[in-house]
Amino acid sequence: MFSKVLSASFLFFYKYIQRRLRILNASSHETLQKHPSLEKLSASGKVVVCDVDGGLLRSPSSFPYFMLVALEGGIFLRGLLLLLLYPLLCCVSHEVGVRVMTMVSFCGLKKEGFRLGRSVLPKYLLEDVGLEGFEVLRRSTGRRVCISRMPRVMVEGFLKEYLEVEVVIGRELKETGGYYTGLMKEEEEMSKVLAMEELLGKEEVLKDGVVLFGIGGYANSLHTLFSRCKEVYLVSEEERRKWQPLPRSKYPKPLIFHDGRVAFRPTPSSTLAMFLWLPLGLPLAVARAAVFLSLPHSLSIPILAFIGMPSRFIIPSSPSTAPTGQLYVCNHRTLLDPIYISAVTRRNVAAATYSVSRLSEMLSPIRTIRLTRDREVDKQKMEALLQDGNLVVCPEGTTCREPYLLRFSPLFAELRRAIVPVALETRVGMFYGTTASGLKCLDPLFFLLNPSPCYRVEFLKEVEACRIEGKECSNYEMANYVQGEIGKALGFESTRLTRRDKYLMLADSDGLWKEWLSDGDAAAMMVKGWMHGALPTHVKIYAWETSRAF
Repeated sequence: MFSKVLSASFLFFYKYIQRRLRILNASSHETLQKHPSLEKLSASGKVVVCDVDGGLLRSPSSFPYFMLVALEGGIFLRGLLLLLLYPLLCCVSHEVGVRVMTMVSFCGLKKEGFRLGRSVLPKYLLEDVGLEGFEVLRRSTGRRVCISRMPRVMVEGFLKEYLEVEVVIGRELKETGGYYTGLMKEEEEMSKVLAMEELLGKEEVLKDGVVLFGIGGYANSLHTLFSRCKEVYLVSEEERRKWQPLPRSKYPKPLIFHDGRVAFRPTPSSTLAMFLWLPLGLPLAVARAAVFLSLPHSLSIPILAFIGMPSRFIIPSSPSTAPTGQLYVCNHRTLLDPIYISAVTRRNVAAATYSVSRLSEMLSPIRTIRLTRDREVDKQKMEALLQDGNLVVCPEGTTCREPYLLRFSPLFAELRRAIVPVALETRVGMFYGTTASGLKCLDPLFFLLNPSPCYRVEFLKEVEACRIEGKECSNYEMANYVQGEIGKALGFESTRLTRRDKYLMLADSDGLWKEWLSDGDAAAMMVKGWMHGALPTHVKIYAWETSRAF
C-alpha cells in the first residue's frame, strides 16, 4: 500500500516539474504560439530559424550520426569504443552526451580530408527528415537558417546541398596541426561572430518588419537565436514520432551518389548486431570467396545460395546461341557483375574495366582488361577479345548504389555487333561492396561479408547492331536506348551523370548541382531514351556542371 502511494506521489511530482520546465522554456521567447497542427503553419514571407535536431529530424538521438563518423572516418575500434560508452551517454545530459560523442568520433581525424558531411551522412539524414517539418521549411519564401547541436561539419553539406538552406549554425570544432582535437568551441565564442547581417542577409535586415519564425524541440531549442524570433513553434517528442518520413520523390535534390561502407542506420542495437556478426561473417566471407574461385559456376552458385548468398537469374525465352563474339552490356553495381554474367551464360567471358585494383585482377576467375580511356586503343582491345570469346562491358564506368543509371558511354556501340543488355541489381543489408574513397581491393570482401547479399541478373532481348526497331541509329542513340531498356527492367531512372561527376562530389570538390531546362537543348536531343522515354518540352534535369557536354 505504501509503495503505491509513493509511486503516485512521485508521478505527480514528475508531471509537475515537467509542466514547470515547459512554462519556463516558453517564457524565454518573446511570443510562443502552440498551434494545433504543424501542417497549418505558414512561414511564407518569413525568415525561418529551424532547429535541425528538434524541429526537422524525426529521431530524438544523434548517436547514429556520430557512429557513422566513428566507423567511416576512423576505424571499427573507434566505433566499438563509442558503443561501449552508450550506457554512460544515457545517464548524462544531452549536452554532455554530444561532447563525449564528438570527442570519441573526431579526435585525431584530419580536417583537410574530412568529407563525410557531404559523402556519407546526407543519405541517413535525408531518411530521418520528417515530412511535416520539411514542409514548413520548404514553404518559406524568406531566408532559411538552420541550427544544430551537432558539429557544423556534419550537417552543413546535407543542409546546403540537399535542403537548399542558406545559413547553417553548428558547433565548431577545435583543431591543432590540421587535426581535430575532439573538443568543441563554446557557444559564447560562436555568438560573437554571428551578426544579424550574416544570418539574414543585408537585404533582409534593411527590410521593415522582418519576421523571424522559429521551429524546434522542447529539449534542445535553447539557442540564443530563438530569443530573436517573433513566433516560435516547439514540437514535442511524441509529435515527432508521428511524423512521416520524407519521400524520395520530394527530395529537393536527388540523392544519387553517396559513399561509405555501412549500409544500415547504426543505432545502438544495430551496431551491436554488426559487431556480434563480424567474428562469424569474416570466415564466412572467406569461405564464399573460396567457393567462387575454386569451383565451377554450376556448383558454386547452388553452394553459395545454401550458405546465404541467393541469386535470381532471368533468361529470355530465345537466348543468343552464338558460341563466341557475344557482347554483353550491363549496368554496374559491384565488381562481381561480370562473374555473375559468366556464371549464368557458362561461357568464356572477359570483362573490360576502367579502374580495378591489381589484387582484384589477380583473384578474378575470369579474364579482365584495363581500358585506357583512349577511344581508339580501347576499341582495338575490345575487338581483339571478341574475336576469341565473349565480352562484358559496363558503359557507366563506375558503380551507382541508388536506383539510377549513369550515362552510358557509346564506345560499345562502335563495335558494330549485336548487343545483349543485362540488368543487374544487388541487395545488401550491412555493408556496401563499393567505395569511392576507400580501398577498392576490399570491395568484394565487404560484399561477401553481408549476412545475405543477393544478386538479380536479367538478360534482355538481343538488340541488332546500330539498329533500333529496324531503323538505323547513331552510336549515341544506341547507348541511350540500351540505357533506357535496362532502366525499364529495373525501375531505375536514367541520368546524364558520369563517372567524373561521382568523384567530383565524393572527393570533396567544388562541383555544385546545376539545373536547367531542356527546351531546345541540342544535348538533350541526343538522349532519346532519357527517363524511360522521350523528354517533355519542359523538364528539370539535375546534373553536375561538368557533365553537360557529351
